[in-house]
Amino acid sequence: MTGRPLVDWGWVVGHLDDIALATLQHLGIAALAVGAGFAVSFGLALWSVRDRRVYGPITAISGILYTIPSLALFAVLVPFTGLSVVTVEIPLVAYTLLILVRNIVAGFDAVPADVLEAANGMGYTRGQRLLQVELPLAIPLIIAGLRLASVSTIGLVTVGSLIGDAFGGLGVLIKDGIAAFFPTKIYVGAALSVALAFGADIAFIRLQRALTPWARARISGR
Repeated sequence: MTGRPLVDWGWVVGHLDDIALATLQHLGIAALAVGAGFAVSFGLALWSVRDRRVYGPITAISGILYTIPSLALFAVLVPFTGLSVVTVEIPLVAYTLLILVRNIVAGFDAVPADVLEAANGMGYTRGQRLLQVELPLAIPLIIAGLRLASVSTIGLVTVGSLIGDAFGGLGVLIKDGIAAFFPTKIYVGAALSVALAFGADIAFIRLQRALTPWARARISGR
């Protein structure tokens, strides 16, 4: 073991296909969780905006789900969903709800009242006002929530390796590296997980800039 490099580049080059497959699997599991979480959260947020009485219970329940350790949720779900991707996805989706619901509601709350009144005065229906006025102005805070949810979800996917090698993405490399006392797998899995999180964050920043060109114009005009 003395003098052995922390990263065996020969192993890395020889297993590029396996590493790429684990990376794509990791990204796919995370994307599915964030996408499903956003769909659920958007519906809950709209309900909360229309009826403030439900906002407290929704955030309370999502807050409770957020505090439950992932291993505990796995243990509860396995008897019902088995060792499957569903068992991994349910906790990941649950952990996005608190972040996304709060940010989506905050985004809609940030829309100025006079803008809403102007839209009503112009004869916008509720659906038209939502899609053409409220949603575009709420985008910055919504994407901020997506950024945070995506980064945290990418990190949590590694825990799925405890359910099975088909559901843990890069976490499988980390788990196998620990079991075999092979640091290369650990470092590769951890480094790529960080890279995915960083890449997702940058992607959402660019998406926000693309969807809110007026914000850039306002800044450059100062």
